[in-house]
Amino acid sequence: MKKQDTIIKSFSFSYFMTMALVISFFPLYYDSLGFSKLQIGSLYSIGPAVGIVSNLVWGLLSDRFQTLKKTIIAVLFGQLVMVLLLFNTDVYSIMFVIVTGFYFFQTPLNGLNDSQILLHVKETGKSYASFRMWGSMGFAIAAVLCGVVLTQLGIGILGGLAIGSVSLSLILSFCLKDRKAGMKKMELGGVWKVVLRGRFLWFLVLVLVMSVSHRANDGFLSTYMKELGATRDLVGYAWMTSALSEVPILFYLSKYGHKYRELPLLGVACAVYFLRFLLMSVVDGPWWVIPIQTLHSLSFGIFLVTAFRYLQQLVPDEYRATGQAVFNMTWSGCAGLISGFAGGRIYDAWGGASLYRYAAFTALIAFAGFMGTHLYQRNRDDAPSNISKGA
Repeated sequence: MKKQDTIIKSFSFSYFMTMALVISFFPLYYDSLGFSKLQIGSLYSIGPAVGIVSNLVWGLLSDRFQTLKKTIIAVLFGQLVMVLLLFNTDVYSIMFVIVTGFYFFQTPLNGLNDSQILLHVKETGKSYASFRMWGSMGFAIAAVLCGVVLTQLGIGILGGLAIGSVSLSLILSFCLKDRKAGMKKMELGGVWKVVLRGRFLWFLVLVLVMSVSHRANDGFLSTYMKELGATRDLVGYAWMTSALSEVPILFYLSKYGHKYRELPLLGVACAVYFLRFLLMSVVDGPWWVIPIQTLHSLSFGIFLVTAFRYLQQLVPDEYRATGQAVFNMTWSGCAGLISGFAGGRIYDAWGGASLYRYAAFTALIAFAGFMGTHLYQRNRDDAPSNISKGA
């Protein structure tokens, strides 16, 4: 079991190294090819759009055939093929097609990785956060090292770095344990009973509102910093700061997170998101972004772990990968699609500061939603006529 702990942590570390390249530096690569902000936003949002379908497809396949390992290997192999093609063209129309294929294999991996971690921690009694923090460290190290390398050697080296990180993840995936025993047999008809539950759907609505803000920052932070005068290594330091800031909060939540109720904690995370993006809308230099990025710990760090804890209450084990896929369709897919196209238009029309004001506003709406839901459920549960918590 200790060996499998190490393999899962190493896999998460490697996978998030690739995530750092995709989120932090792919937009800069598109920019170096002369694409407009709207074109960059389109390339960013096509992935989430495809992810709406691919997350569900791969999640269903994983649950149906009772295999996480083989599904992970398949998506990584497809991802590697797409990366090899991606850096061999500078034509926008061709790039659009290849990026579509890349994201078909890339977006489901986050949910599949989370599913294997959640099943592993259920077997071992360990916490999700204790494994997820290794992903944060992988993201942080890749962001800063790749930022330095790209500053010294140029953006053209990005393709080699991406191929190397995906290849490493593929190699490690063969060492993962296939978790058939921990998964109950899935009945396809039961999927709709889970997905169409009112409590689950409302949770997804609030996640969507919040994640539109988060994804807008993911898609345009690098280009926003560049316009403020940042070098590529400074962009890397900014992403490193946000990723490293997750580690202490993940460590804390792994030990004491169970003491806090999920909905108010999600509300706190949204309030910090609001403050973070409001500050981003008024900065006048790239160096100010670094301290603001430390708020990533109290926004994304709290939100992600707490959302997964709440998700576990809503979704039975036999639908774990599917429920995780639907969550990721919302968190990454639908939100990425909205923030990519809408964010690109706002950025082109009114600039990066306006984009961050828009992100702060949606975070404020999400805060009101989570806190209002908490108060409603508390009042309902405290009512004398309520014998037990309903779905």
